[in-house]
Parts: sequence; structure tokens; C-alpha cells
Amino acid sequence: MATGKANATALIILDMVNLFDFEGGDALGARAVAICRPIADLRRRFDAAAQPVIHVNDNFARWQGQFGDLVEACAKAGGHAAATVERLSPRPGDYHVLKPKHSAFHATPLAILLRKLGVRRLVLTGIAADSCVLATAQDAKMHEFGLWVPADCVAAISARRKRDALAVVAHSLLAPVARSRDVRGIFPVLA
Repeated sequence: MATGKANATALIILDMVNLFDFEGGDALGARAVAICRPIADLRRRFDAAAQPVIHVNDNFARWQGQFGDLVEACAKAGGHAAATVERLSPRPGDYHVLKPKHSAFHATPLAILLRKLGVRRLVLTGIAADSCVLATAQDAKMHEFGLWVPADCVAAISARRKRDALAVVAHSLLAPVARSRDVRGIFPVLA
């Protein structure tokens, strides 16, 4: 389903469907739960502006599963995993893409989907700021998308790792990292 709007803006929600079953996962899980509300608020703005919402998630080497299988596993796991999917699961009308590695673009149909939707600008949210969000931001820049990474909608295992990643986004990729409430100044269509 295309938005029918040239130069659409897409909200990308990265890796929020997550079991957090790795070293540092508990710390990242707590930070992920903390960013659910600003991401959900931003998602409501995208809904109101009739702009696409795309969940892109690591497949965690579950090569025979589907996106819904990951959501179900997280819901059953409890803790941070269940809390994030309770707040940010893909909804009917949202798009979802599974990825095998860090970047949402690497070995996925994301670039094709974005072209079909007429998307020229991306708002990247999710985890981890210093890994998957940063890799996706770099690839988005190479694909010549406009880019915004709202600082209050990304998380990392530590505050320093998040800060360092956002510095790369701001200084090397020349993309804004203003908080989500500053959307009017970034992409007025979402105001």
C-alpha cells in the first residue's frame, strides 16, 4: 500500500522486538522500555499525517520464523521484552521487515519498499543507538535519504555509547538529533 504522497517521511522503529537475552541486555532492555513512550507519541504523529510506519527487526538467526513469531516470543518472555512489544508491536497497516545484520538496509527489501512508498525522509528510532541505529543511519545517508534521529527515541547499553553515536549522526552524517517534541522544526508535515 503506497501513501500516494511524493517525498513521504517514514518512521523506522528498529529492533524494539527483542528478547534482551545477551550480555548487557538487561541494561538495554530498561532503556528500551524508557523510549517506548516517545516513540509511540511520534508514531501517533505519523498516523495523523498518514505517513508510513516501518518496524525493522533483527531476525536473531531464526531463519525459519516470521515477524509475528518474534513478537509472540517476546510477549511470552516477560520482563523488558514483553513491556516493549506491549507498547510498540506492529499494528495492522504498519510495515515490517526482518534483517539479518545491523543495518536495516543490508540484505533486506527496505530500499525497495521505501521507493514504492515514495519515501525520501527517514526518522530512525529504536535500539541500539551505537549499533543498528548508527549502521542504518549511515546506509540511509548513502541511499540519499533525508534523516532525523530523535535523541529521546533511541537507546544504547550506556548513556556514553548513546551520546557518542548521536555525535557521529550529527557531525559526520549532518543529521539532526533534536528531541521528538521538536518535530515541527525538522519535518513540518508531522507537526
